[in-house]
Amino acid sequence: MIRPLSDDDLPHVYAVINDAATAYRDLIPDDCYHQPYMPIDELRREWSEMTFYGWEENGHLLGVVGYQPLREVTLLRHAYVLTSHQRRGIGERLLRHVISLTRTSRLLVGTWADAWAVRFYQKHGFRLLPDGDRLLRTYWRIPDRQRQTSAVLGIDTISSRPSS
Repeated sequence: MIRPLSDDDLPHVYAVINDAATAYRDLIPDDCYHQPYMPIDELRREWSEMTFYGWEENGHLLGVVGYQPLREVTLLRHAYVLTSHQRRGIGERLLRHVISLTRTSRLLVGTWADAWAVRFYQKHGFRLLPDGDRLLRTYWRIPDRQRQTSAVLGIDTISSRPSS
């Protein structure tokens, strides 16, 4: 079940993100990977800027995604699923949920350029955008090194919304 997350969920979101991010350990530059992947203070800052949704089963949070309308676009942020529950459709359901919420014409996601996540988003209709560096500078606040090793994918959401 997908539900909006509250402040009480913050420790669980922290656990999901840092567990799931271990999948990046061998895919991103060593100087960009650290433990915890997302420190709690960073998560609190991000938390204040967006709405988080979670996939929950039997009272356990298994996946999370951040949703951030920002000017003329919407950003899909911090999409993670516990490693023990990946490849079960949770990420796809969270992605579809965010697409259904999006009221701007474009939904953007930034990820590590060498990560398997690029293929995941492409499988769901996103395309790599040639102006990724400009978009990262415009909509994200990330270190230069992260920007240099990242990619931005986008989807035109008006045509991608599930029909009712």
